[in-house]
Amino acid sequence: MAIETEKKSDTVNISIGGMHCASCVARVENALKKVPGVVDANVNLATEQARISQKPGLSLESLRKAVEDAGYSIIVGSKGEAEDIVPSTHEAEYKKLKTKFAVSVVLSAIIMALAMTMLVPTQTSHYIQLILTIPVVFWAGSQFYVGFWKSLRHRTADMNTLVAVGTAAAFIYSLFATLSPRLFTIAGHTPNVYFDTATVIITLILLGRMLEMRAKGKTSEAIRKLIGLQPKTARVVRDNREFDIEISDVLVGDLVIVKPGEKIPVDGVVIEGFSSVDEAMLTGESLPVEKSTGANVFAATMNKTGSFKFKATKIGKDTVLSNIIKVVRDAQGSKAPVQRLADKIASVFVPIVIGIALLTFVVWWLFGPQTGIIMALLNTIAVLIIACPCALGLATPTAIMVGTGLGANNGILIKDAASLEKAYTIDTVVFDKTGTLTHGKPRITDIAKLSPLSENEIISIAASLEMKSEHPLAEAILKETEKLKLCPVGPTEFEALPGFGVMGKVGGKVILLGNMQLMRDRGLDITRIESIIHEFNVKGKTAVVLAVENSLVGVIAVADTIKDEAPETIRKLHAMNIKTVLLTGDNERTARALAGQLGIDYVMAEIDPVGKRDKIRELQQMGRKVAMVGDGINDAVALTQADIGIAMGSGTDIAMETANITLMQNHLSGIIKAIKLSKKTIITIRWNLFWAFIYNIIGIPIAAGILYPFLGNKGLLNPMVAAAAMAFSSVFVVTNSLRLKKANLNN
Repeated sequence: MAIETEKKSDTVNISIGGMHCASCVARVENALKKVPGVVDANVNLATEQARISQKPGLSLESLRKAVEDAGYSIIVGSKGEAEDIVPSTHEAEYKKLKTKFAVSVVLSAIIMALAMTMLVPTQTSHYIQLILTIPVVFWAGSQFYVGFWKSLRHRTADMNTLVAVGTAAAFIYSLFATLSPRLFTIAGHTPNVYFDTATVIITLILLGRMLEMRAKGKTSEAIRKLIGLQPKTARVVRDNREFDIEISDVLVGDLVIVKPGEKIPVDGVVIEGFSSVDEAMLTGESLPVEKSTGANVFAATMNKTGSFKFKATKIGKDTVLSNIIKVVRDAQGSKAPVQRLADKIASVFVPIVIGIALLTFVVWWLFGPQTGIIMALLNTIAVLIIACPCALGLATPTAIMVGTGLGANNGILIKDAASLEKAYTIDTVVFDKTGTLTHGKPRITDIAKLSPLSENEIISIAASLEMKSEHPLAEAILKETEKLKLCPVGPTEFEALPGFGVMGKVGGKVILLGNMQLMRDRGLDITRIESIIHEFNVKGKTAVVLAVENSLVGVIAVADTIKDEAPETIRKLHAMNIKTVLLTGDNERTARALAGQLGIDYVMAEIDPVGKRDKIRELQQMGRKVAMVGDGINDAVALTQADIGIAMGSGTDIAMETANITLMQNHLSGIIKAIKLSKKTIITIRWNLFWAFIYNIIGIPIAAGILYPFLGNKGLLNPMVAAAAMAFSSVFVVTNSLRLKKANLNN
C-alpha cells in the first residue's frame, strides 16, 4: 500500500544583519513568527542566522519586510537570494570595527590626557575634547545610535539602547557644561565634563565587539573547512573525449576520471580501475579504503594510488559532503532548550535594566550629596553600560557551534542542538544487532575437520560448488577464498536444494553441502557431528556440512561476526553506569549468544520494526532515557521513538534521516564520544550562563551605588570600568566556548 504524504513545511536558513545581543534575537524571532505562513523561527546570535520553518510558497520579500520592520536586515548573496555568507560578512565587519577602534583609541587617549592634565586652560581643554569626541560618538559609535533609533521606532529596547542612552547622557551633559558652564557651576567650581567617559565607553565596547566578531568567526571554522574541501573542477568523459569542467556542470550519469593525488569531485560508483581512497574527511579514519568496481566513492575524498573511472550518482547539494555541511549548519543554527530560557530572560531584561537605571538616577538626585545630579548621571550610565546582555546571548550558541564542529571533526554528525544537550542524560543504550554490533555480513568463523583434508582444501571444495549459488552463505564462503587467495574451479553439475543445501560435481566427484537433514536424507551417518553442530548453534553460528563422495569431510561454521570495537564499547558504557539492551528481529538463540559474548544486560529478540518502537516506549515509561543505535530501514521507527536516535554511517539513508546523531566512521566508539561531547558542551554552557548571570547580578547593584554607604566614593563604579567589564564578559564567554575545540573525546 502506497502512503502519500503532504509536504507541510520547508526549512530555510537566512543570514540576519544588525544583531548584537539576546534582545535582538528575541525581537527578530517574534517578527518572523508573526509572518503569515511561518510555522516556527529560531534565530541564532552566534551564527547570525534565522532558521525558519515555513509553508511552501512563502516569498523572501515577506520575511525581509518583517525583519526590516524590526530594525534589522536580511543579507542577500550575489544571486539575489538569502544565503549563508556569514564568514565573508564577519571578515568585512571585523575590518570595519578594527578601523573604528583604531581611530577611537587615538582620540580617546588624547581626550583622557587633556582631562587628566593641565596642559591647556580648562575651558580650552573642554572645547578641544568636544571636537575630538564628536567623531568617536557620531562616527565610531554610530551603530549604537542607529540601533537605538530603530528600537525606539518599534517601541523596544536592546543593547544599543543601553549604550546609546548611557554615552549620550555623558556627551549631552558635557556639551552643555562646555557651552554654558554657568548652568552647572557649584560653589564657584567649574563643572567637570565627561567626554572621556563617552569616548572610552564606545572604544571599549568596540574592542569587545571586535574581539567577539573574531572569536565568532573561529566558532564557524568547521563549516568553512568542510566547504573548502570541495574541489573546483572535474574531469569527465563525453563523446569519448575528456573535458575539465566546473564541478557545477557535472551531471548525474557522467563518467568521471580521477587520477592519483586528486580529489573526487562528486559522489559515484566505480566502473573501472582500482585505487585506495583517503576518506578521513568523512569518517575520521586515517587508513585509506580500497576501491574497485562497484564501490561507492564520495566527493572531496582524496584518491591516493591508482586511477579509476566512476559514474556520477549524486551531485551538488545531494552529495554526502553537502549533506554533512547542511547537518552541521542546521545543528549550529538550532537552539538547545536551555537557550530558550536565556532568550526569554533577555527579552525582559533590558526594560528591567532601564527601570533600575531610572530608579538609580532618581535616588541619587534626591538623596545624594551636593553633586547629586552628577553622581546620578554617572551611576545611571554605569548601570546602563554594565547590563548589556551580550554575554547572555552568546553563552549557549557559541558552545553549540564549537561542540557540533568538534563532533563533525570526529565523524559524529549531530542533527540539532537539542540532541547535543540531551545525549549526556542517556542511561540506556539499545542496540540493533545486524550491521550495528556485527558487520552485517556472514563470515566463516570455524572449520571442524572430519578427514585428512586441510582447512583450505575444505573451503576450496565448498567454494567450487557454491560458485553457482546465490545464497548468503555462498557469499561468505567465496569471500573466504578471496581472503586466502584460493582458486575454486567451479562445478560441472549443480543443483540447489531449497531448505537443505546444494549438490553437484566438482572435478568429477559428487559434492554435498548443507544441513544435517540433507546428510541424513542421503544416508550418511551424522552421529559424530551432532555435538559439533550443537556447539556451533549454541554460539549463534550456522553450520553447514561438507561431504565428498558420500563421506563427511568437514563442518563449516558461518556467522555474522562481532565488530572488533563492540566489546570495548559495551564495557565503557557499563563503566558510565549505562545499561545496554540488544533489540533484534533475529532468533532468540542467536541473540542471547551474541549478548553473552558482549556482556549486554538485556535481550529482546524476534521483534518486528513496530515492536521495536513499542519496546523503546516501554523503557521510556519506566523512566529510562534511551538511545537507540541502528542502521537499517527496520530501525527507523525505533530511532524516531528513542530520546536519541544514533545511526551508523554505513546504514540506510532512512536510518540516518530519522536519527539525531550519525556516526560517519561506522565505529561504535562514536557512541561514547557523542555522550562525552554532550557532557563537555553542557558543562561549558552552564559555566557560560553562570558567568553571564552572576556578572549582571553582582555588577548592576554595584554600578547603582549599593556600596556607597559603606565605602563612600571607593564603592562607586566608574562608567569606563563598567564598559570594560561588559566588553570582556562577552569575550570571556566566547573564549570559554572555544576551549571545547581542544577537548579530547578519546579519553
